[in-house]
Amino acid sequence: MRRVAPAVLGAVVFAVLCLAAPASAAPPPKALVGATLVDGTGGPFLRDAVVLMRDGKIACVGSRKACPVPAGVEVMDVSGMWVTPGLVDAHVHFAQTGWADGRPDALDMRDRYPYDQVEAGLRNHPERYFRADLCSGVTAVFDVGGYPWSWDLRARAESDTAAPHVAAAGPLLSTLDFWLNLPAEKQFIYLSTEKAAREGVRYLAANGADAVKIWYIPTTTRGFDEMAAVVNAAGDEAKKVKLPLIVHATGLREAKVALQAGAKLLVHGVRDAEVDEEFIATARANGTIYCPTLTVVRGYLRMFEAVLHRSAPMMDDPNGCVDAVTLAHIAETATVPLERGLNQGRYEQRKEGFDEAQKTEAENLMKVVAAGIPVAMGTDAGNPLTLHGPSVYAEMEAMQKAGMTPMQVLVAATRTAAIAMGRGADLGTVEKGKAADLVLLAADPLKDVSGFRQVRYVVRGGQVRSIHELAAPAQ
Repeated sequence: MRRVAPAVLGAVVFAVLCLAAPASAAPPPKALVGATLVDGTGGPFLRDAVVLMRDGKIACVGSRKACPVPAGVEVMDVSGMWVTPGLVDAHVHFAQTGWADGRPDALDMRDRYPYDQVEAGLRNHPERYFRADLCSGVTAVFDVGGYPWSWDLRARAESDTAAPHVAAAGPLLSTLDFWLNLPAEKQFIYLSTEKAAREGVRYLAANGADAVKIWYIPTTTRGFDEMAAVVNAAGDEAKKVKLPLIVHATGLREAKVALQAGAKLLVHGVRDAEVDEEFIATARANGTIYCPTLTVVRGYLRMFEAVLHRSAPMMDDPNGCVDAVTLAHIAETATVPLERGLNQGRYEQRKEGFDEAQKTEAENLMKVVAAGIPVAMGTDAGNPLTLHGPSVYAEMEAMQKAGMTPMQVLVAATRTAAIAMGRGADLGTVEKGKAADLVLLAADPLKDVSGFRQVRYVVRGGQVRSIHELAAPAQ
């Protein structure tokens, strides 16, 4: 069994903490000059652009004529590069690690990694995931379900230019009485009755949640109408307390209930059936944003496959953003005992179901796009092998493969995702007055979204860092 030596872990944490130390003042003014600008609005690109940054915000953006650089302002020549808004991942979970130790319901590793210790580590040291996000070009994330401590990450990250902006929903309201909690902390609040649903929403509102998230999981122990009633009660209460409603619903029937309850963000695409006109009409009337998460199930399958084949999963981390602890745990997948509920038959059954569901998801995504329903990019990062940070590349590429144009994917991963997390006013596009959060690429993202893999610089709050500065410490 491969473990991380205390010295290695200590070095990683020290390096991450040094990077993550919040700056005491805004970085000095700087002008990025010469790149091709794709501003995230969906409008035409601009060659030889100027982006002038001051006090952590964009002071001017446009041509050299429209934005002359004032005397005394440092100029950074970025000719030959492409500049876009920083990516926004509209679906993450900081209470999950990207491997089995954070999801013992999928693969139980609690004998090696006690769940309470895993969660304590996540609560106390989110810096390695902050680094992985920023290193991958992700400058804002929406944590749509976890323990109450996820709320604290918002203030911790907001003034830290080495961390993404964070929005957080807090504990999830669940139609399933799920066991994955801690003795004195809950991340799942059971929607046992309509009264419990309303109480749960009021609890979230009282604690300053950014949204109400419902984990709408069908179960044979409850009737459909009973579950629909508690979801509608939660939606009604969310309206009263003026919090947006987010719903995890992968079935068409459940997704329609979610929309009727007022869902503003659907996380996960519909997988079991073709979306119909009723779905489209209700989503349009609600102003609902659709966040498909096309790739997350593949991560589970890759983990199970690695256990069965006794080999470590291949990593998709082109810029070296993932930390040593996470890498070591992923490599450990090859040593997980086979008797942990896994066999080839079970794997093949899951894979077959996933392949069919993914085809339906992709088709539904394009129906939603064709209907003009806004789409946000989200990965469900934290789930096994859906890693915080670099998982955005596979997700964007899957959206493009489904039929979205590179520009549509780019807007989904910037402007619309920022709107989904409630930060559309100050994040998501390169416009005057907005946060100076940018990605500089060595490849054209409008030709193919795989260009986002070629990160050269990331700007957060006007602070420019090269990919070499952001990459994880040497392993």
